[in-house]
Amino acid sequence: MPRLSGVNLPDNKKITIALTTIYGIGRRNITKILQEAKVDGDKKTKDLTSEEIVRLQKVIETVPTEGVLRKIISDNIKRLRQISSYRGLRHQNRLPARGQRTRSNARTKRGKRKTIGALRKEAMQKMEQTTREKEKK
Repeated sequence: MPRLSGVNLPDNKKITIALTTIYGIGRRNITKILQEAKVDGDKKTKDLTSEEIVRLQKVIETVPTEGVLRKIISDNIKRLRQISSYRGLRHQNRLPARGQRTRSNARTKRGKRKTIGALRKEAMQKMEQTTREKEKK
């Protein structure tokens, strides 16, 4: 099981797919990385030679990945918050920052639904009674 930039790559997958397990390397920049390292993209990860792994490691070091990339992204978000830009405020309020609608969607960002609406008369009277009892004590 080869280890590149601190991540164990799966053995039974092609190298083009296995490299996507590294944070910061996607399907778009894999072809460029494989061409620079002179590695065949159809090879399985377990079939790579140690020389090919070293070449891949050298090429991947030039691309920001894993912890370095996470630090860059968090620094960018902090900067946006400090200058009080619209995107920074959206990040601060934990809302979508790229123009998505929030009226009916954005559940992953906003969390579970909290129903707010009119209460029935009986429920309202019960709530008033409990608040009165608490005030008396």
